[in-house]
Amino acid sequence: MHKIAVIPGDGTGPEVTAEAVKVLKAAAAKFGFKVELTEFDFGGERYKRTGELLPDSAVEELRKFDAILLGAIGHPDVTPGILEKGILLKARFELDQYINLRPVKLFPGVQTPLKDKGPNDIDFVVIRENTGDAYTGAGGVSMKGTPQEVAVQTAIYNRFQVDRCLRYAFNYAQKYGRKSRGKAAKSTLALCGKTNVLTYIYDLWERAFHEMGQKEFPEIAREYYHVDATCMWFVKNPEWFDVVVTGNMFGDIITDLGAMIQGGMGIAAGGNINPEGVSMFEPIGGSAPKYTGQGVINPLAAVCAMQMMLATLGEDKAAGAVEDAVMFVTANKMKSLQAGRMGYSTSEVGDLIAERIA
Repeated sequence: MHKIAVIPGDGTGPEVTAEAVKVLKAAAAKFGFKVELTEFDFGGERYKRTGELLPDSAVEELRKFDAILLGAIGHPDVTPGILEKGILLKARFELDQYINLRPVKLFPGVQTPLKDKGPNDIDFVVIRENTGDAYTGAGGVSMKGTPQEVAVQTAIYNRFQVDRCLRYAFNYAQKYGRKSRGKAAKSTLALCGKTNVLTYIYDLWERAFHEMGQKEFPEIAREYYHVDATCMWFVKNPEWFDVVVTGNMFGDIITDLGAMIQGGMGIAAGGNINPEGVSMFEPIGGSAPKYTGQGVINPLAAVCAMQMMLATLGEDKAAGAVEDAVMFVTANKMKSLQAGRMGYSTSEVGDLIAERIA
């Protein structure tokens, strides 16, 4: 029995989450496992009604679940940043979800803006450290609103944070890297940093990267790319990449670039992972409030987030079947990933995937 907390959230979040749950139930029935779903209403409407974001008591309750499936956070009537910091970032930090896992995979039938690139070229993973860097909130403002205003926001990392992220990345490359996917070359882990400018933080990352690789993972090939070069090669030669590990800020940037080359936000999913605790899975695209209630939003990113959740829970056969079903639907059914142009409604796309699994 897997106990799953479901947070549909804002905008189109409830619509895409419903389809992810539909596919989850189909996979559970097919592969003989049980799920217990508990829904929470954290999001913009609750905040408007009660002023409550994610209370400490809710964090403690979420710790009791095996995983969290999130729809979207972001409401047009709430100032940007309030919900994101008070719900998303609080959950990530309080539940110590120190890994952000972002597959970048082009599915058959999905268009990429990269000329002459196909599914064999775009198939890698970015592992982003998820609790450090400039996101810790260290800093402040003085003389605000004056011509002399000063703003400081400090990026912070300690060796413990760096080491645990790197160890997760090496283990991931060992289990899921290029070699384990049946490709000829050995698995490769690439560190994305900026050692020529951020000489303190990424010197720490680079030293730890090579020390760990040499001592514990000699079979994994190691590469290093500056972040600007990483962006350039994502576009020019995405086939070079296997598994990429990086800090929080750079990871935030390059994973959105990754989403675009894999076909857009409609297919991009991510996991906020605590390997020793509860992890949270979500579509990357946000709440898309202008499409709310129209039944035209693409649910594939939410379904793929649920697929990542199954893999993390150890339901590998079910996770593989969901991914295969999504690839079948993108290759043979859908006209487009864009809202209103899929050739199907939101619920019909969910039905196609569920029926394929069954």
